[in-house]
Amino acid sequence: AIGVGGRGAYDLGWILTERDVQCVAVCDALKSRCDAAKRLVDDKQGTRDCATYGDLREFLVERADVDAVLIATGDRWHALASVLAMRAGKDVYCEKPACLTMAQGQQVVETARRYARVYQTGAQRLSEPNHVFAIELARSGRLGPIHTAYADIRWRDGLRHDWLPAEPEPTPDELDWDLWLGPCPWRPYNSGYVNGGGWYHFYDFATDVAMWGAHTVAQALAGLDLTGVNFIEFEYAGPDATMITRLSSGVKLVLFRVAGSVWEPCEYWHGACGERFDGSEGWAAAADGYSRTEVSSPQLLRESRKVLADYVARTQRPLNHMRDFFDCVRSRRPPVANAEVMQRSMNICLAADICEQLKRNLKFDLLKAEFVGDTAANRLRSRAMRAPYLG
Repeated sequence: AIGVGGRGAYDLGWILTERDVQCVAVCDALKSRCDAAKRLVDDKQGTRDCATYGDLREFLVERADVDAVLIATGDRWHALASVLAMRAGKDVYCEKPACLTMAQGQQVVETARRYARVYQTGAQRLSEPNHVFAIELARSGRLGPIHTAYADIRWRDGLRHDWLPAEPEPTPDELDWDLWLGPCPWRPYNSGYVNGGGWYHFYDFATDVAMWGAHTVAQALAGLDLTGVNFIEFEYAGPDATMITRLSSGVKLVLFRVAGSVWEPCEYWHGACGERFDGSEGWAAAADGYSRTEVSSPQLLRESRKVLADYVARTQRPLNHMRDFFDCVRSRRPPVANAEVMQRSMNICLAADICEQLKRNLKFDLLKAEFVGDTAANRLRSRAMRAPYLG
């Protein structure tokens, strides 16, 4: 397990419920987190054998016995850690958002292909029953042809482009600050970045739309027929506004920003990380906290068990995202949120970010992963990476 803070500790606890999986090592640049994760693993497994590492590069060199890794670092490390792990022969479960740039996402895809690695991104709602049911209603035609899909991208106050004032650095034994920063620009140490996920608010370390769109855009796309969809157009609507995008198939994909708390009801769903599909014959929506999928007609729920059973039979996937990953480690087939699925949804999220940065409409070629006729937008598909963390 690489990166064992808040989300990493949650994922690690999830992994430890799988009886055919043994966690043999944990790695985090912050020693206190690493030590806490070791205690969690040892207590669960009834041993004292879990090794600890501060530097993921050292871990990847030393541990040839490891089959797969969890990567739940801060976002700045997701793509690079995935690439390094796959080059070292490891299969990867990586938390979302899987990359900060389109260039990083492409590198993840190319590395997974070249080294024949199993890669799953942490868009876990693609494996949760209520979301799967909504997706299957759309995919199967039960809602009629889909004309509009919605993805919840939450409400953010924008990303900060400044940086925090310098504070005395911890000792290298407690935190390797250079390693924590990784490929991002050098910034002076400040505890506000490290404690409580403060890095989340800064452009140097994070994304905007992709922060939650990494979940919900993937959910929306899963219910759409993307055969022959080559382009997507982004309509700039102003800062922090809902963005309308249009697929070349004619489907409208609405990147919906929820005002206020994400748990406040809106006209499309209640709860966080929602998606909705509107078709000629009805609509379906799901979000966190639902006891069942919401639909336009109760008749759509009558076959809910059958729809989910048919999905499991057709795909041979469990309705458990982590279990799907480990099953694919054994079978060597692509997981439900594989690298290509990750790249497509992330490219749309990152293109929306670029649209907001440039404050103008954009047209994006999904196949070539480039903007049509916009040099400035194409330059923003990558960011400079700091040596020696170049990938």
